[in-house]
Amino acid sequence: MTKAQAAVLIIDVQVGLFCTTPPPFEASEVIARINSVVSKARAAGVPVIFVQNDGPPQGNWLVPNTADWQLHSELDRHENDAIIRKTTGDAFYCSDLERTLRESGTQELVLMGYATDFCIDSTLRNAASKEFELFVISDGHTTNDAPMLKAHLIRDYFNWVWSDSLSPFGIHLLTAAEIQFRNSSVLR
Repeated sequence: MTKAQAAVLIIDVQVGLFCTTPPPFEASEVIARINSVVSKARAAGVPVIFVQNDGPPQGNWLVPNTADWQLHSELDRHENDAIIRKTTGDAFYCSDLERTLRESGTQELVLMGYATDFCIDSTLRNAASKEFELFVISDGHTTNDAPMLKAHLIRDYFNWVWSDSLSPFGIHLLTAAEIQFRNSSVLR
């Protein structure tokens, strides 16, 4: 990875999580928004990192190297994009993510992917404690309906929580259409 101030993280957009019945809220639209942000980032020299969840060792869910474990085929991926594997909701826990980001000089993280209420939220909270400036693409993350809340309300709720959360360098919410990059950084 080249030196960059920002990096884009796409978390857990995998076949076994997106190609389900029913699919996550706005699944196709979220993938299109992710690809839009990725295109803007690449044009500005911002690295793109895909985070891929490995299911439990004795489980039958997201088993590494199976069809369901693969990243979604509609994602705009390039050969030189980094892939970080994780085993919990938090993409930093027991993974190479922090080392990869620190070695590249990354200070700003743009977050998108699945699942709003688990993997996105836990990664965001850990990133804030590690003093990264955070940019959440408010329409670029999704989840499934929960027993008590519909997925669109979960997304709306977490967007509200994050926008009202304190962090040393900030948590900013932008739509996929609003975010802009320049010189390997998020343009404010």
